[in-house]
Amino acid sequence: MIVDLPETTVSAVAKTLVKVREEGGAVALGRVLTLIIATRAEVMEEAIDAANDASREHPMRVIVVTTAPDADPRLDAQIRVGGDAGASEVIVLAASGAAASNEESLVTGLLLPDAPVVVWWPDNPPTAPAESPLGRIAQRRITDASTLPQDVDRVALLGPSYSPGDTDLAWTRLTHWREQLAAVLDQPPYESITAVEVQGADDSPSTGLLAAWLKLKLDCDVTWHYQPRDSWGEGIKSVRLTRASGDIVLERPEPGIAVLTQPGQPDHELLLPRRTVRECLAEELRRLDADVLYGRVISDGWAQLGPAATAQR
Repeated sequence: MIVDLPETTVSAVAKTLVKVREEGGAVALGRVLTLIIATRAEVMEEAIDAANDASREHPMRVIVVTTAPDADPRLDAQIRVGGDAGASEVIVLAASGAAASNEESLVTGLLLPDAPVVVWWPDNPPTAPAESPLGRIAQRRITDASTLPQDVDRVALLGPSYSPGDTDLAWTRLTHWREQLAAVLDQPPYESITAVEVQGADDSPSTGLLAAWLKLKLDCDVTWHYQPRDSWGEGIKSVRLTRASGDIVLERPEPGIAVLTQPGQPDHELLLPRRTVRECLAEELRRLDADVLYGRVISDGWAQLGPAATAQR
């Protein structure tokens, strides 16, 4: 069910939501959190689709906020429940002019009572998410350094602006890479890693984050650089771990497939596709406490990586 509310108020939206639930039999019981999506109209539906998919694992209320401060003052809203919202209730708020001046006041009356609040910026996040109007009311704040503004140097800005509760989907995309590498190092021979090389696409912030994680965990020389666009399309290309008995290489010869090469063992082919936004969002919603390791990687790990390991374009 979709209910459009043109030129409305937040109070009217809240009353209509209660009415829709009562008439349609939908209830808010079982909703575990409120997810606020602060986005642009151009990417709004894609973000809603990702949230709806994640809501099958995490039933929630989704509040989508788009703003146009320079337009005429008004608030348009839309309520989606039932099949049009997956396992969620979706409230879309399009605020313009003076109505867009205070994002916090737009959502405060629509939050689920006594439930955690998560804010997600699919692109163009504030410089310091925790200090933004929406970030101040949230337990978790999700950004994505791989989206607009398109600049891999954004990774360097994650540490200075970090507050407990912040995370970035460029980090979440590394989960399977980190699992595979950790599994390899848990097997004999238990030799120290003396050097690491990480390669990835020229627009992949995850490349630098993986290098910073390896630097933090292995405390050895780590180099990283980007593959030209015409040789590798997206994401991480390869990781090479050097130790006395020979190199361990985890490399994707093509997107989605990785080959693990180890001394004295046959090569292993692994499924290692680039993770979707839906998968990453669902993973981040599984934990509402601060990701301490992420905080250490973007601060200590990145600092230890040092300016000598900057990208070679």
